[in-house]
Amino acid sequence: MVELVPNLLKQELEKLAENDKRIDGRSRWESREITLETNCLYNAEGSAKVVWGETVIYAGVKFEVRTPWPDRPTQGSLMCGAELRPVAGRKYEPGPPSPESIELGRVVDRGIRESGCIDMDSLCIIPGEKVLGIMIDIHVLSDKGNIFDACALGAIAALRTAIVPAERFDIGEDYPLSVSMTPTMCSFTRVGGRYVLDANEKEELGGEERIHITLGDQGHLHSLQKGLKGTFTPAEFDEILQVAQNRCKELADLVNAQEE
Repeated sequence: MVELVPNLLKQELEKLAENDKRIDGRSRWESREITLETNCLYNAEGSAKVVWGETVIYAGVKFEVRTPWPDRPTQGSLMCGAELRPVAGRKYEPGPPSPESIELGRVVDRGIRESGCIDMDSLCIIPGEKVLGIMIDIHVLSDKGNIFDACALGAIAALRTAIVPAERFDIGEDYPLSVSMTPTMCSFTRVGGRYVLDANEKEELGGEERIHITLGDQGHLHSLQKGLKGTFTPAEFDEILQVAQNRCKELADLVNAQEE
C-alpha cells in the first residue's frame, strides 16, 4: 500500500501534465499565495513568518560572541539550522535531526553564504579572539510542499530586519545588521515528466527530482542544488533559469517591502 499510493498519484499527475494541468488547478509556473511577516518573535533579534499556501514556517536570528575559526581570525560566522518535527507533517518523527532537516538547513545556508550578502569581517570584535556569530533557526510548523523556498524567504527576511545586540555584549550601541543584498530561492520539481514551480505536498509525493536555485540582486546565480535521483537537459535548465530570474525578483521585492 505504501508504494501503491505514490504510483497511482504519479499516474494521475502524468495524465494532468499531458493536458498542461496541475492537481490543484494552477498553471505550470504559477506559485501559491505568499504572506510574509517580520519582527514576529519576541526572543529573536530578527524574525519572520512565512505562509506559503498552507506551508507555514518561522525563522529567527540570534547572535553570540565566540572565538573565530583559526583559519579565519577576523571573520564572524553564520550557521543555519532547520527543525522538522511531527507537528509539520505525519512523515516526520521525533528525535535527532533527520537527513531531511539537515539538507534543508544546508541548502538555505548555502544560498545566503555564497551570496556574500553579509560581510563576515564586519563581525570581528578582536582579531583572533572575539567575533560575532549569527545563528538562523528555522522551524517548519506545516509542510504542505516547497518548504525550501519558504524557509529561504523567511531566513533572508529575518536577517534583513535583525538588530545586533551590541549593548548586551558590551561592544557599543545596538545597530541593524548590514545585509547588502536579498538572495532568494526558487525551487522546481519534475512532476508528470515536466518541471513545475512551487510543488505542493501531493506533487512532491508523486514527483521526481527537484532543483533549488538561489539568485541575488541583478539575477546573479549564487547556489544551485539538485535533490533526489534523475537528470535534466540543458534546454530544461535554461527554461527553469529564465522563470527563476523573474520569480526570485518578485520574492526579493516582497522582502524589501518589509523595510519600507
